[in-house]
Amino acid sequence: MTLPATTDTPIAAIPLKPRTTATVTALRPASRRIAFAAIAANLARTILPPLVVLAVLLAVWQVVFSQPGSSLPPPSQVWTESYDLIVDPFFVYGSQDIGLGLRVFTSLQRVAVGFGLAALVGVALGALVGQSIWMMRGLDPLFQILRTVPPLAWLPISLAAFMDSGPSAIFVIFITAIWPVIINTAVGVRNIPEDYRNVARVLRLNQLEFFTRIMVPAAAPYIFSGLRIGVGLSWLAIVAAEMLTGGVGIGFFIWDAWNSSRLTDIIVALVYIGVVGFVLDRLVALLGTIVTRGTARN
Repeated sequence: MTLPATTDTPIAAIPLKPRTTATVTALRPASRRIAFAAIAANLARTILPPLVVLAVLLAVWQVVFSQPGSSLPPPSQVWTESYDLIVDPFFVYGSQDIGLGLRVFTSLQRVAVGFGLAALVGVALGALVGQSIWMMRGLDPLFQILRTVPPLAWLPISLAAFMDSGPSAIFVIFITAIWPVIINTAVGVRNIPEDYRNVARVLRLNQLEFFTRIMVPAAAPYIFSGLRIGVGLSWLAIVAAEMLTGGVGIGFFIWDAWNSSRLTDIIVALVYIGVVGFVLDRLVALLGTIVTRGTARN
């Protein structure tokens, strides 16, 4: 009996049947559909509830104030009478006749300067106070008293000192926003674990190295909590200050609209103020999340 012939070809050299192209292309659209569905579901959970609440509030507002002789205009009247302010926020028809977007931008410039100074000075002073228990006990009552002073109460003093509305408004922002930054930074520095300080002693870090490499990263969640409070107070302070100092900011626009009995324009301006304040808070929160790697609360 004759046995079948054998070959010396190794098993590894035998070509395997490759995965078909149809299988690969079938997997990719499926994974893409799953990812798209997850993103759409997440967006729906985030966006739909506020939209539903907003629609209900607008409907109630429309029904309540649609009667003749109502003290406030309904949303339909706001849309009709303030159409230009809503759809074109950057128009320029004159030195004082400009869109709300440009007015907000002017106010934001002042906020950037005042809040930036408050952040720098507040973090530095808070870190200094937080390292000494005696400085904390001596200065904390003073900080607690000064932070309760309303923003507009500082305006006469700033006008007397600077003799100009621009620097006065910036000072009001600075003096309003600095207290939560100082207090939160000091608390954060006081809560730095003792092990971190021991590491700094072992590595023989100087004061600047200890501040940049240990103190600021460890106290960052507290610092950004104070910055979020401070940026909100800054936005409140500039709107209040501009009502009295004049100019082209959003605060003066509201005061001028009130004197001209343009309630619909005031309502639109309030929406702008709320949206911008929300965006500022979210930006500081996002920066805090990036810097602290997610340890700062949102």
